[in-house]
Amino acid sequence: MHKLGRGHRDKVQQFMAITGTSEKVALQALKASDWHLEGAFDFFYSQPQIRTVSDSRHLEELYNRYKDPYVDMIMVDGVSLLCNDLQVDPQDIVMLVVSWHMKAATMCEFSRQEFISGLQSLGVDSIEKFREKLPSLRTELKDENKFREIYNFAFGWAKEKGQKSLALDTAIGMWQLLFAEKHWPLVDHWCQFLQVRHNKAISRDTWSQLLEFVKTVDPQLSNYDAQGAWPYLIDEFVEYLLENGIIQHEN
Repeated sequence: MHKLGRGHRDKVQQFMAITGTSEKVALQALKASDWHLEGAFDFFYSQPQIRTVSDSRHLEELYNRYKDPYVDMIMVDGVSLLCNDLQVDPQDIVMLVVSWHMKAATMCEFSRQEFISGLQSLGVDSIEKFREKLPSLRTELKDENKFREIYNFAFGWAKEKGQKSLALDTAIGMWQLLFAEKHWPLVDHWCQFLQVRHNKAISRDTWSQLLEFVKTVDPQLSNYDAQGAWPYLIDEFVEYLLENGIIQHEN
């Protein structure tokens, strides 16, 4: 910058102030437009690849706002502040959808890479844009394929690090959250059955097969096949429903 004349320096400063870009990007745009400010703005806004450089600067600032003071990660307190800025409850299912987009490895944590790449993929570089994006993220739960992906993602995301299974209390909380979206009428009976009869951690197989059960077997069990390849826990659940008169099943 020190090699530039004053007029050029002023234009660089002006360009940076208006677009929020780095000096390097400002120089690139101004040189490409022969130092005409209007032309530089046109160049900047018509080049998505140059804008990503600028976006990443905003994203770094956002990340630093939520980053833990002692580790290079966004931890529980940072996620709580993020939710506060987004004006959503930390328990809101939209935060699961956000975490799915960020490919987050663990609940209530984001690495620098997860947070910045996730927001770039969403086309978001400010908290205002992030907030505006939330309604469209919610609607993704209505898409069958996306719901399945988010559901399967939730198992690995919610389990304790180093564990193969998902703690029962956590699994129940996640099911109540997810099946509130699907309006599965048996979800409370399922959770009650697990607490009374199972009281153990949940395997990935049971987790993924339950979604298949919810999707393919109607709530009155009229099309339930006892000879089907369901995990034993799901077969036991059906017996529990019949034994307790919750469902009247005619063979």
